[in-house]
Amino acid sequence: MTTVLDPSPQPSPQPSPASGRGSKRGRARRTLVAFALIALLLAVLRLWPHAPLSETVGSSRAVYAQSGELLRLTLASDEQYRLWVPLDRISPTLVDAVLLYEDRRFYAHPGVNPAALARSAWRIASGERRQGGSTLTMQLARRVYGIDSRTAMGKIAQIGAALWLEARFGKREILEAYLNTAPYGGNIEGVQAASLIYFRKDAAKLSLPEALTLAVIPQNPVKRIAERGRNAELQSARERLWALWAERDPTAKQHAPDAQLALSAQSRGSLPFLAPHATDMLLAQERGVQEVRTTIDLRMQATLERVMGQYLRTHADVGMTNASALLLDASTMQVRALIGSADWHNDAIAGQVNGTQAKRSPGSTLKPFIYALALDQGLLHPKTMLKDAPTSFGPYTPENFDHRFAGPLSAQEALIRSRNIPAVSVAAKLSKPGLYDFMRLGGVQKLQSESHYGLALVLGGGEVTPEELAGLYATLANGGISQPLRYTQPAPDERPVQPLRLLSEEASFITLDMLRHTPRPDTTLPARPAIAWKTGTSWGFRDAWTAGVFGRHVLVVWVGNFDGTSNPALVGVDAAAPLFLRMVDALRAERLDLGEIATRQPADLRQVEVCTATGGLPDALCPVRTTTWFIAGKSPIQVSNLHRAVWVDETTGKVVCGPQPNARQQVVEQWGSDMRRLFRQAGLPRASLPTDGCEKGEASETAPLITSPLRGVRHTLRVKKPEPLVLRAEAAAGTQTIYWFADDALIGRAAPGEGITWMPDMADSGRRYVLRAVDDQGRAESREVTVDIAP
Repeated sequence: MTTVLDPSPQPSPQPSPASGRGSKRGRARRTLVAFALIALLLAVLRLWPHAPLSETVGSSRAVYAQSGELLRLTLASDEQYRLWVPLDRISPTLVDAVLLYEDRRFYAHPGVNPAALARSAWRIASGERRQGGSTLTMQLARRVYGIDSRTAMGKIAQIGAALWLEARFGKREILEAYLNTAPYGGNIEGVQAASLIYFRKDAAKLSLPEALTLAVIPQNPVKRIAERGRNAELQSARERLWALWAERDPTAKQHAPDAQLALSAQSRGSLPFLAPHATDMLLAQERGVQEVRTTIDLRMQATLERVMGQYLRTHADVGMTNASALLLDASTMQVRALIGSADWHNDAIAGQVNGTQAKRSPGSTLKPFIYALALDQGLLHPKTMLKDAPTSFGPYTPENFDHRFAGPLSAQEALIRSRNIPAVSVAAKLSKPGLYDFMRLGGVQKLQSESHYGLALVLGGGEVTPEELAGLYATLANGGISQPLRYTQPAPDERPVQPLRLLSEEASFITLDMLRHTPRPDTTLPARPAIAWKTGTSWGFRDAWTAGVFGRHVLVVWVGNFDGTSNPALVGVDAAAPLFLRMVDALRAERLDLGEIATRQPADLRQVEVCTATGGLPDALCPVRTTTWFIAGKSPIQVSNLHRAVWVDETTGKVVCGPQPNARQQVVEQWGSDMRRLFRQAGLPRASLPTDGCEKGEASETAPLITSPLRGVRHTLRVKKPEPLVLRAEAAAGTQTIYWFADDALIGRAAPGEGITWMPDMADSGRRYVLRAVDDQGRAESREVTVDIAP
């Protein structure tokens, strides 16, 4: 069968309308898929974890005073002044001015503005004035990635980097990064560094003229650098920007006079270098913190520096060349001023050493805390009579600074006059806590063991820093509560430190009241308004101190040499006290002392009348009375029995029994032998109590009082050079002899107040002895002592 093919052409099949619609839908789907993939890629790029732009460059560090003044600005690691701040901390006026001048379509383009690039290329090809076509993103890309955009390949790389930045970061992040890295002349980068250097203010506080000035500098930082004073290029660029600004916002014309003001910008060479020891310390402590907000009050800092400089210049002839001072607001525990040395730049005095952090012997500045602890433990009140007389405390025999003894005196007078022996006597009677425990709990660091110091700690045997001493005095100012010092302002979410009570409110109140009676050396009268202050001198005249509380402030002043050189002029009351008082006077003269912290009198505090001679509650015979502070339930309460009424024959002057013709009644003081001896040594002799007539048999029943050895002290004797123990006891009036026994064996006899020596058995280490002092009336006191023998 033969098949015949039809040679005529056959019509091709036509697509149906339905198939055309399917093709279009397919292309649309592919387009949507493509856009979705692009969007997904962009989202992945944006959301993929990456370091913020702020980490691409190093940063300077700024230290600010309490009120925001710049204290110091450091260089970044690449020797640039650059301080990164969030966009929200940059003046909106400056942000708007930069966008208007540099990149008006910043929020509309993807990082590159093709129209601006084409316009720039055309003007260059036509030989016209160059006009930049780079967006802010492109400028940022050039700086971040170090691209040389002066060649064609460099420009292409810059465009690619700009697109990459836009894909990875948001517009606000890019704008923030640009403003923080823009060049502002020399080694100044970023608006915050430029604002601080040129105008000494934060970038958030720029005025309109200042914002316009900073907006135009980055386009030509070499010619428009602001610190050159009057700059025609800078002024011309600012005027062009102002014209654009006024054109965009007609209402801005009212600010034309301000916008056209000529500015006198400051330079890098005049950057502040204030409170150098405080900023040094905080920059070292606050590592990683870009902006340190301190508690330093610049007016107070400047006042103390001025007073210290004047004082040392007038005392240079006696070798006073260096000092330190720390001023603390006790109500907030914030340090208001810190002077580490008299001159940070003076190498001859090791000026860069921060003396407020140096351990030195504090002398007598710790004595107030002895009395505060004794007040709390019910050992005394301000008018309690103490003895300032030669006394041995085991092997320790302290002396007064003047090598003299004042005799009997009240606790308040002993503190004010800084008598050593009464302070050591009081410290020896303290139970836990003693001074050592108080200091340790109060923040004093690096103390040796308590046994290492013994009672010598009272007189400065340990070492403290002025900072630590200020914290202890702030405890008194805050009613016995101890808190750490602050050098930086607290963060909004910072948790407060739990305070620690070391003293009662009553004891703190009384101690400050006693110190307020200290007379000024320049007037011999207490300071008005009141200042509670105490001086101190270290052994060997190496350190002179004064510490005190005035208003709400605590001030500690140290005068000396960092190398510990001795100088007879370094006496607390002569060297440090005048400087301390001048500083207080200057702060008050400039009205920088806000007055006392608002406090109430503690509830358990009472004013009680006592007999002046004894400090006891007055009996009917007490001739002179005074008032003193008593802590209810704590202060010692006893009736004074010092005075006694006797009848004296006016003709013979002898005591007679009862009222008789030609006899008169007379009140006499029946002091014990120890007190009579003290009065005699002090040049204030007291008459002895009569021992004949009707007064016989009326002597006090008081037993002898053993004053040496101390109770609870272990005594160590060395085999090679054993030193005998000194035994001493005081007795009531009329006692002539005291007999001493060791475990019922007679040792010897002595008059009241006189000492005898006793050598224990050297072959028996750790033995306990019972020592007894028996007077000639048969009254006795005993004391147990332990003696160790050391090879």
